Formats: sequence, C-alpha cells, structure tokens
Amino acid sequence: MNKIKTGDTVRVIAGKDKGKDGKVLAVKDGKVLVEGIGVVTKHTKPSAANQQGGIVNKESYIDASNVMLLVGGKATRVGFKMDGDKKVRVAKATGEVID
Repeated sequence: MNKIKTGDTVRVIAGKDKGKDGKVLAVKDGKVLVEGIGVVTKHTKPSAANQQGGIVNKESYIDASNVMLLVGGKATRVGFKMDGDKKVRVAKATGEVID
C-alpha cells in the first residue's frame, strides 16, 4: 500500500521546486507525477497528432521521497493502522484517518 496516492495534494520538500504544492496525477514505481511540478522542456517531431511539432513543456516524474502529503494545509508524514479489518492511512501530525 502506497503512502501517496493519485488525487492527493502534496508539498515538494526537496529539489528545484521545493516548497510548491500540487495535486498528484499519477504514481508509478516509487515516483509521482505532480501537477505543475518538475516541468521539463521536450522537443517533439511533427506527427499526425501534433502536426506543428516544436517545443512542449510537460511535467516529469519526481521521486516520492521528495514529497509530503498535505492534510488540512499542513505537511505530514503518513502511517498506517488497522481500522477493523481494513488498513487505512493516518496523518502522523494530527492522528486523523486520511481515507
């Protein structure tokens, strides 16, 4: 079970975008794709889908260890606990159940 999931709001804690907040678009292999974070310039050839080609700015994956979950506007670590027979995420700062 991952500590960061798609749709979570996170804060970047390391790297060139340190301090910025964004929504997680995708999670893959311990990396996260965050809206507006880790923007890279990509040169694209003309194709059927993009007839113009040229330079495109898009988000790139950053390591999940470089982001912290935001709960109530506050960055917090994430833990797990059993809620009956279901495993749920818990905010370490406040102790509240996230999902």
